[in-house]
Amino acid sequence: MERELMNQLVQWKNDSNRKPLVLKGCRQTGKTWLMKEFGKRYFKHVAYINFDHNPRMQAVFQMDYDISRILLAINAETKVPIEPEDTLILFDEIQEAPDALSSLKYFCENARDYPVIAAGSLLGVAIHKKVSFPVGKVNMMNLYPLSFREFLSAINEDALKEFLDQKDYVSMQLFHDKYREHLKNYYYVGGMPEAVQRFLDTRDYLQVRQVQNEIIELYENDFGKHIEENELPRVRMVWNSIPLQLAKENKKFFFGQIKKGARSAEYEVAIQWLLDCGLIHKVYRVSKPAIPLKAYMEFTAYKLFLSDVGLLGAMSELDAGTLLEGNLIFTEFKGALTEQYVLQQLLSDTSYTPYYYTSESGKYELDFMIQKSGLVIPIEVKAEENIKSKSLRAYYDKYQPEEVYRLSMKEYQEQDWMINIPLWATGKI
Repeated sequence: MERELMNQLVQWKNDSNRKPLVLKGCRQTGKTWLMKEFGKRYFKHVAYINFDHNPRMQAVFQMDYDISRILLAINAETKVPIEPEDTLILFDEIQEAPDALSSLKYFCENARDYPVIAAGSLLGVAIHKKVSFPVGKVNMMNLYPLSFREFLSAINEDALKEFLDQKDYVSMQLFHDKYREHLKNYYYVGGMPEAVQRFLDTRDYLQVRQVQNEIIELYENDFGKHIEENELPRVRMVWNSIPLQLAKENKKFFFGQIKKGARSAEYEVAIQWLLDCGLIHKVYRVSKPAIPLKAYMEFTAYKLFLSDVGLLGAMSELDAGTLLEGNLIFTEFKGALTEQYVLQQLLSDTSYTPYYYTSESGKYELDFMIQKSGLVIPIEVKAEENIKSKSLRAYYDKYQPEEVYRLSMKEYQEQDWMINIPLWATGKI
């Protein structure tokens, strides 16, 4: 299935100031496939090295950083010609070879005509364990689960994706029912490539859920393999508490809901580990809606989200009928799914860093807040076509922002003080 990041990889290839590229992303998002497919399409040769359980290639980088010798070793290992500009060198699971990660500095300084991409699902964990990272000597990209736009393309709805890309809200309104149906399916299936492929092949929700549960089990097995024994219980507690935390009306992460009397300091390492793996995302609260938002970030107040809306549903044991057909008991959690969805689109399809805001009195909260073209833009998220926006209106009356967005199932609508954008167009804000 086509990934939008492919276009960015082509731009990287053609950049005269290209550096070695580090591709980040949690396990099962398709990093290996994307690297290999990119090489297959745009290079004569692809030399692929996986450092996991490969002590011979790990040892190659432990000797020194003589690039000529390293290139010769890569040729011997892969039996692929190593030619400047024509051979793409791929280092997978590079966190298993810290010296290979350090070598990217020397590829940057002495051999830029040899394009190199490095990837590793636990790369962030390795860096926090004091592995030397070549700061300033690499380019970085993040691969997230498929966005809703990519999902539409995967299920052969390219015309619907094109309407989104062109911001053709008139056509979107004509196909409102289709967008709504596909969005609900995306809430259930999510964007993990294997889950999307299973949905495409079978249209069987139970098989999709089986794939999602296998991915969750894979992640949890990683906990046991890579986390120190004394930290493992805390990681599991944080991981398992996220669906419960998101189901609350006030989604600020409360440690007391993990364990009675729990304090933030006890769980900082656990949360950082999950963040480093890309399994969760942290959205900070800002104390003031002013430029730059980052200057008003509150480090002790944040929401935690998962990497994928489909995995959130799977961890919550949410059945397809409840999601697709609607259920009064499900109303509150629908908001959690919708916020998770919106966050994913903001991360994968835009360059904005999302924050959230709570009024000084605590009477209202803005689900997200972004900084765009020198403006602070509040975003309210509605799971259905509910047009009541009390929090958003209260914020507008106080601060009079130039742009105000509400995301809902309602069609595109410009009001005198606010713009309603359909949820399926979130990625084109």
